Amino acid sequence: MGGRNLGVEEELLLVDPDRGEPRAVAPAALRFAHPGERLETELQREQLETTTRPCHALADLGEQIRDARLAASRAARSTGAEVAALATSPVRVQPSLTPSVRYRRMAAAYARTAAEQLTCGCHVHVEVSSPDEGIGVLDRIRSWLAPLLALSANSPFWQSRDTGYASFRQQVWVRWPSAGPTGLFGSFRRYRAVVEDMVGSGVLLDEGMIYFDARLSRHYPTVEVRIADVCLRADDTVLIAGLVRALVETAARQWRAGEPPDPVRTELLRLAAWRASRSALHGDLLHPVTHHPVPAHRVVRALLAHVRPALAAAGDLNTVEHLLCALLCRGSGADLQRAAHRRTRDVAQVVSDAITCTLS
Repeated sequence: MGGRNLGVEEELLLVDPDRGEPRAVAPAALRFAHPGERLETELQREQLETTTRPCHALADLGEQIRDARLAASRAARSTGAEVAALATSPVRVQPSLTPSVRYRRMAAAYARTAAEQLTCGCHVHVEVSSPDEGIGVLDRIRSWLAPLLALSANSPFWQSRDTGYASFRQQVWVRWPSAGPTGLFGSFRRYRAVVEDMVGSGVLLDEGMIYFDARLSRHYPTVEVRIADVCLRADDTVLIAGLVRALVETAARQWRAGEPPDPVRTELLRLAAWRASRSALHGDLLHPVTHHPVPAHRVVRALLAHVRPALAAAGDLNTVEHLLCALLCRGSGADLQRAAHRRTRDVAQVVSDAITCTLS
């Protein structure tokens, strides 16, 4: 029971609790963090990143996620700010770069793409036994990543306006030259060759800028799935993490059994991610097996059926089914943000409601 080790990184916005506007206080907030709290700065000073420890049980993961959010909130409050699990800022903002040598180099190299890149994602790490198994997993989860974006979509607003997208973060993020889905690698050697060629091109500053939707971690023996928006509610983060672990286990079993990966072209995967970014759980998504448009609820059912044996083996099936049902009943983060805006016509109130959801 419990399956593979997993962990989560969440990027959170630092905001003014009254006006809702992002606050550039991350370095100051970190000075108030308690020893042992896993908080870090990110590209912009208006955000903090939290990191859980590796664990087995989803209940443990959920407790760690809530504790990390509370720790970030305590640090933020010491500067007069608060944290909100929003993947983009609903309130107009001009981001302020974190003053590190690497981030200054990124700002110089990528110009407006870096200057406007205030987005918050959720990164799920799942343990793999070897780099070869990791590549076997990456090649076999490609088609199933877009539904995770649809479930996590939490960024409908940009510069105080509704963009028409459920995850506008995805649209901003893919402006990075290495972001998005990947083709088949086939082997760890081939993966390393691709990464080295990309860095060697001079377009990327370093290997840390390999921004694939899913990649091998540079620091841990894990597959890192990066496609999701940061989730408004901690329970939804647990759901995404449970589904990612089950996808990794399912893919690893297929790899060990010698089942070939789906040869779907990267161009179709880009379309699937765009569709999930645009409408999330409303309307059609591209089915991960047929790659044809079908209602979103059918894609969600297909995802659950695909990973059900792995969920059952890990003891996660009841938890994931319960969390998924709750999300589908109440709506995604994007749905909740839009509902708050319809109610108040005030993007600052969207942020205020998000602060409450973040810490609930």
